Order: sequence, then structure tokens, then C-alpha cells
Amino acid sequence: MSDQKIAVVSGASSGIGAATARHLAAAGFHVHALARRTDRVEALAKEINGTAVTCDVTDDYAVAQYAATVDRVDLLVNNAGGAIGADPVASASVADWQAMYDVNVLGTLRLTKALLPALIASGAGTVVTVSSTAGLIVYEGGGGYAAAKHAQTALVETLRLELCGDPVRVVEIDPGMVKTDEFALNRFAGDATRAASVYAGVEHPLTADDIAACITWTATLPHHVNIDRLVVRPLAQAAQHKVHRVL
Repeated sequence: MSDQKIAVVSGASSGIGAATARHLAAAGFHVHALARRTDRVEALAKEINGTAVTCDVTDDYAVAQYAATVDRVDLLVNNAGGAIGADPVASASVADWQAMYDVNVLGTLRLTKALLPALIASGAGTVVTVSSTAGLIVYEGGGGYAAAKHAQTALVETLRLELCGDPVRVVEIDPGMVKTDEFALNRFAGDATRAASVYAGVEHPLTADDIAACITWTATLPHHVNIDRLVVRPLAQAAQHKVHRVL
């Protein structure tokens, strides 16, 4: 059996997930790139000499089927997630809230539960979950996303307590403003103008590679070092509501 460490990255078809797969491969991991879009993960796996896994983290059966094929996991990066809409609570879509909860919270739960035995068996496992600063503080129009990310943060904090004494680190990464190809577009149902307005005047929002570098750093520290929570914002964003824009 190879001594190469195995990393599983969910949401690997684009953005932070794809960047993380590339960074981890460069750091020496064999990466299982997991996402719904087969063509995307197959192209990525070919690029990084990894393994493509077509899997929807909102599907109990698909997650269980994948987990049954895995003999070893050293690192799990729970990255699959996203925001839908920016409606106030008074006019919120229940379906949108359910979809955000299912992928951000229950997706993290499904994949973590399924792979935890292998992570423990590795003797030096790590779970990195990509949440958001929205999991720490709320903002108008972000009720559904913030609620899901607060729940995801609660899951991570509870998991860390429950695994105390087991050889598994539990890390939370909370990015602020990150500009990727799809996040804002997906949030605003493909409205490119509205998506672009989120980053208007911000000279250097974070990139997917910035967050991937942070994930890789936490995962490659000596195993007795646990970064409980890493909050990462661009210099222009002093707080959730305080952003310097050059207009």
C-alpha cells in the first residue's frame, strides 16, 4: 500500500474546491476530487493525477456508496456549499433556505459521518470545514445563508469536543469576501450585474487560491497543532459591514 496521504475535497468542480485540490496535490496528497459535475472533476483529476468522484453531498445514498469504496482517508475538506438569494426574512423562500441548509450543513454532516471511521483509523486525520464569516455574524439579506453557516459552525465546534482524545484534528476556515467565478452568480440566479456589484470598487478581494493556501497550511502543520478557527478577509474588508471601495 502506498504511503501517500489521501485527501477528499468536496465541491471540487470549481472555485475554492478546485483550487484546494490543486494545492493539496502540489503538497503531496493524492486527492479525491468530489462534486456533482462529472466532466469538471474528471478534467481536474487528470490535471492533478488524482481521483474523480461524482457525488452529490445532499444525496444520502451517493455519499454512502462513495464511502464504501474508500480504504484510507487522511484529510477531509468539507467545501461543498453556497448561498441562494438575498431576500429579507419577511419574504424569504423556504425552499431556498432548505437547499442552503441541505448542502452547507447536512452535506457536511453526511460526508463527515461517512468518512470519520477512516479518518480515525488513519491515526492522524484532519477535518477542515469551509464555513464563512456569515457563520459568525449576520447581515441584512443574508438570513438564510447566515443561518446555515451558523449551524455549520456549531456542527464543527461540537465535533471537535466529541473527538477530543481521538487522533483527528477539526479545523474551521471562515472566509470573508472571496471573488470566484460562480459563488455570487449562483446566489443571484445568474444575474452577472448583481453579482459584480458585490465586489465593485474592491481592489483585491480574496481569491480561491488564497483560501486554498490557508486550507493547505492548516492541514500540513504538525499533527499536534490544531487551528480551531481561521477567519480570513481581504485587507479592504475590516468587518462584515465595513468594506473599503474605490469608486
